[in-house]
Amino acid sequence: MRKHLEIFAVTGLPEVAAGDDLAGLIGEAADLRDGDVVAVTSKIVSKAEGRLTTGTRQEAIDAELVRVVARRGETRIVQTRHGLVMAAAGTDTSNTAPGTVLLLPVDPDLSARELRSALKARYDVNVGVVITDTLGRPWRVGQTDLAIGAAGVRVVEDLRGSTDSHGNVLAVTEPAIADEIASAGELVKGKADGVPVAVLRGLSDVVLAVGEDGPGARALVRDAENDMFSLGTREAARAAVLERTAPGAPREVDPALWDGLLADDVDVHLEVLESSVVVFGENPVAVGIIAERLAVLLHAEGYGVAVRTGSGSEATVTFGSRSD
Repeated sequence: MRKHLEIFAVTGLPEVAAGDDLAGLIGEAADLRDGDVVAVTSKIVSKAEGRLTTGTRQEAIDAELVRVVARRGETRIVQTRHGLVMAAAGTDTSNTAPGTVLLLPVDPDLSARELRSALKARYDVNVGVVITDTLGRPWRVGQTDLAIGAAGVRVVEDLRGSTDSHGNVLAVTEPAIADEIASAGELVKGKADGVPVAVLRGLSDVVLAVGEDGPGARALVRDAENDMFSLGTREAARAAVLERTAPGAPREVDPALWDGLLADDVDVHLEVLESSVVVFGENPVAVGIIAERLAVLLHAEGYGVAVRTGSGSEATVTFGSRSD
């Protein structure tokens, strides 16, 4: 257990421009020691790397995104090429000339590795580096800084399989150390104070040996296929209607998913087969309505729906796969 942690704001840094030597600027302004972690705001990394583009912010977002997660008017939550899900693809128009937009670093983990290596070569200190950016969070008001790049630090502390003070086995506990470092650093950097770097002292146990950079912050990104909240509400509803999954191989499906669906439709019936849920009944309109609703309900389960035409055991047709 860590009993003590110090966090220092690195003040006195000049305005950073393309081509500037970040390692030199930080190393001269900060009293770095082995085992320190340097938290660096992504904005100055982007400026040093010349990640400034011309045009509108919407054009910049279009160029940086790989998919739209949610949209409300002109506000877009998107996934970037880094795998990050964030508002406006992390683009920034504050403290930049009119008509220009600052983009995230091309490879924040690489930027962190290069900065760490340069600090070691020039000042002979073994430090960890975390590149930070500000993100909103689902279900929570406000924003916090998270790690978008990292080098020389354990980004996740895997406590699975260990036991707590009562002997209970921890099954899913994995503190995101790099994100916690980013947020802690922001406490002394501040949003409006123009202080882009913080040093955290007391975390030597998470700093890796020289030559070991670790997996980087990319390891913190949850793949969309494993993300239960990979789409916004409207986007999920659209996907459920237009991108349904057809009945596949045999699998189990929980009938509780459609509890109450047939409450007002006594002439419509469901049959659960090994590879599909079949909707059938005398009234084709009522059958179609129920099948449509059921297809939406089951989309998130990766399970398809079929419709049996007519009242007997006539042909069953797939209902659910998108037809182009």
